[in-house]
Amino acid sequence: MHLIVYDTGNNMKYTIGQTAARMGVTISALRYYDKEGLLPFVDKKENGVRVFKDGDFQWLNVISCMKNTGMPIKDIKKYIDLCMEGDNTLEDRLQIFQNRKDAVLKQIDDLKGLLETINHKINYYEEAIMAGTEAIHKQNTVPVTAT
Repeated sequence: MHLIVYDTGNNMKYTIGQTAARMGVTISALRYYDKEGLLPFVDKKENGVRVFKDGDFQWLNVISCMKNTGMPIKDIKKYIDLCMEGDNTLEDRLQIFQNRKDAVLKQIDDLKGLLETINHKINYYEEAIMAGTEAIHKQNTVPVTAT
């Protein structure tokens, strides 16, 4: 059982288990992120136990967003490193998100194409079921004549 730990500033602190549950990820995923350098903002006790704060969830949400768009861990680390460097990297960070947006828009276009195929097959099978046979689709084909 994990307990919530409070600090004197009334800022809630969370164990790795609580953080994982709140983020919908596994504890091992958070440990992996830390090992890969994605969590430099997370405090650690003297014994190495990670202590997450309320503000860490904003960082974790961005990491989750980037990962869910297919961004490689090494590129997410590059972004985190740039954040840790400060304001002199603002343009670089903007470029990362502009590139990510382009990649997501391409994914959306690709998914729209897949959805067209799925909708076509749904229509195909709905018509076949209504007719009681797939033969209906063979009857609707127009022969192509060679010119």
